[in-house]
Amino acid sequence: MTAIETPERDADYRVPALQRGLTILGMFSARERILGMSDMAERLEISTSAVYRIVQTLVDMGYLQRVGRNAFELGTKVISDGFSYLASRDIVEVSMPHLNALRDRTSLSCHLSIREQTDSLYLYRAFAPQRLTVNIPIGTRLPCHSTAMGRMLLTGLDEAELGQLYQHVRLDDYPAPAPRTLPELQQLIAQDRERGWVLHRSDYSTAIATGIHDHQGQVVAAINLSGPDAVMDTSFAQESFLTTLLASRDSISRELGG
Repeated sequence: MTAIETPERDADYRVPALQRGLTILGMFSARERILGMSDMAERLEISTSAVYRIVQTLVDMGYLQRVGRNAFELGTKVISDGFSYLASRDIVEVSMPHLNALRDRTSLSCHLSIREQTDSLYLYRAFAPQRLTVNIPIGTRLPCHSTAMGRMLLTGLDEAELGQLYQHVRLDDYPAPAPRTLPELQQLIAQDRERGWVLHRSDYSTAIATGIHDHQGQVVAAINLSGPDAVMDTSFAQESFLTTLLASRDSISRELGG
């Protein structure tokens, strides 16, 4: 006989410390930006010594920051993660119709990605229904330095920031044409930044990518056109596709305030 799940049974799987930590984060609002540890303990109906370890963990992780001896406010981790989520959601919603139209005009697949550390994270694809096409699923992560969109995402960093990001990353494990040293990567990204677009060939396919800019002029995402070499391997085709891609970039950037 199968056991029937009940609220009491579900409660057995709860993690009290995690539940209390999330409850603490939920206590902060526009009206209450700063809370004392005693306030948190009183609302949770636990002792201040019990709440201390939870608060300290949240401080260590960046979700809370101390503003007094026993006073706290939301930390930069909450704010940056929240804005990153909202920004990525806005980027997808704004870019979607433009990428769909770009696919329809070119009959090539189009993708949208953002940078997470050294990875290019694919957020959207406009799939071209051809027998020979490039189709990278949403959620895929690829190393930035070895892809066209990833390289465009790296152009949002200056040379020092790029060096700091890749100071502990081995590059010589990747096949050509990916750069194999940090100075080579820095030189390549400087050229990409000046050009404003990247053309990259791999596995019988070609991708052309460019960056999306926000209202501050920062590179916040990248888009591409990608297809088989048989379609894209002429200078006339590449120039035509690039012109269309850059027009879509400008339209998306304008809607994001760029």
